Amino acid sequence: MKNFLLQFFTWWSGQTLGTRFFTWRKGTRVGEDQFGNVYYKSADDRRWVIYADQSEASSIPAGWHGWIAHRTDVAPSDEDYKAHEWELGHKKNMTGTSGAYRPKGSIANQEKRPEVTGDYEAWSP
Repeated sequence: MKNFLLQFFTWWSGQTLGTRFFTWRKGTRVGEDQFGNVYYKSADDRRWVIYADQSEASSIPAGWHGWIAHRTDVAPSDEDYKAHEWELGHKKNMTGTSGAYRPKGSIANQEKRPEVTGDYEAWSP
């Protein structure tokens, strides 16, 4: 019952009922990533993802991002895709949380910011 209510009233925790119905009617499952996100496409080449947890676009791995953004027509599940050694793993978006980036000198971080090196000139009207 809880899952039904979440699908009916929210869009950020998985799929909505409309997305579930569209996926059932038009979607062909293409694959799944290591986070449990499931990827689909339709006959007219629309592509979408059903997130395993929160709807967080940054949780799409690089290989799947290329496919879902139409940068490549070959899905990682159709090839032997291996991430490059220089690719970083997923890091959750921390915006709006206590773990968000707060540079020195900002309202949220009262540490004194470093002095400028002379290449900065303050604007005055």
